[in-house]
Amino acid sequence: MPKTNRQLFLSHLAQTSPAPLLLEVERAEGVWMYEPSGHRVLDMISGIGVSTVGHRHPDIVSAIKTQADSYLHLMVYGEVIQTAQTSLAEALLATLPHHPDPTHPIPNCFYFTNSGSEAVDGAIKLAKRATGRPDVVVCHHAYHGGTNGALSAGGGDYFKQGYHPLLPGMQRGIFGSAQLLDLISDQTAAVLVETMQGEAGIRTACQSWWQALRQRCNETGTLLILDEIQSGVGRTGKWWGFEHYGIMPDVLLSAKGIGGGMPIGFFAAHNGLMSVFADTPVLGHITTFGGHPVSCAAALATIRLLGSQPWMDEVPQKAAYIRERLGHLPNVIEIRGIGLLMAVELGSYARVRFVIDYALQRNGDRLLTDWFLYCDTAIRVAPPISISQDELRIACDILTIGILEAAKADLTADLTPL
Repeated sequence: MPKTNRQLFLSHLAQTSPAPLLLEVERAEGVWMYEPSGHRVLDMISGIGVSTVGHRHPDIVSAIKTQADSYLHLMVYGEVIQTAQTSLAEALLATLPHHPDPTHPIPNCFYFTNSGSEAVDGAIKLAKRATGRPDVVVCHHAYHGGTNGALSAGGGDYFKQGYHPLLPGMQRGIFGSAQLLDLISDQTAAVLVETMQGEAGIRTACQSWWQALRQRCNETGTLLILDEIQSGVGRTGKWWGFEHYGIMPDVLLSAKGIGGGMPIGFFAAHNGLMSVFADTPVLGHITTFGGHPVSCAAALATIRLLGSQPWMDEVPQKAAYIRERLGHLPNVIEIRGIGLLMAVELGSYARVRFVIDYALQRNGDRLLTDWFLYCDTAIRVAPPISISQDELRIACDILTIGILEAAKADLTADLTPL
């Protein structure tokens, strides 16, 4: 008798947790994923920041098909001129705010990668190569990805156990603190920091701290690398999260939402800085599939969509609606975040787990949400920014019932997510 998809998944796909969601999706469209049973599930986390414009937007599907009709992979990155890559770079450059200071140019040279983790690793290499310095200042509770370099830069010892030794020279400070600024010296190649700490439970820092960080990097000749893998591409209501703070990074990282559902990331710097990869040694950073033309075509369609639709302008209003609907509920301690990158703090993992399970297992329309790697007491709320008002109402209705039921339930068990 043939095995079911569930059996095949459990038997032949590498498992990353002892309790995967086991949600079987037959198709997806907009904010909805559809199970074989016919139930639809509202994606309230955008595939962890990927589906910013929803699933399978027709413009993105069309761009993928058009590019596939022309060519797929041609050559390793950086050797062959491809319109999909050059057009995407031009479109991305147009999203960056104008910066009038010629001594601090905007990032205008893009290195396309397969993922956010690879972008992080490339940016760390770039900083060390450009400055000749050994150290990188990073943050406690940061998340930058799962490859060796990105894991070394991230916070949280739990996820590092079994993988030592990791990269040396990581100087760890507290996000938003003077203590982190004090770590930056003439031995610091770069400060690598998320514009908003995602897996820490959506933490932000004040504008004065960001200004002080930028100034300290200027004083010490340290590169400021901003990780916008979750916070970029319109999620906060602006193209880039750093626009809220009036600063400019030396190196900008993005991935996830930029591809419209296709795998792609990038790190970007001024071309004078990026040129260090071209010699001593040549091929200073190489990738086979980075900047794949189909992924670049999907990313270009995503950028054009975001530029032509009102979604970014609507983000503040949609975020305010979520706060209004959920903020007064019992056990909701606070709602953190900017725009549609939010954490609804419930104060315990037991409550969070209850709401997650209720939303995914209820009769009728269902909803997918999640917790955070370093904050298991809060619910992740980050739907596609294209979500309609009616769909947002459905999502808040489901979450409201789940939170109210969790408040009534006996949740005294000492639960932990892992």
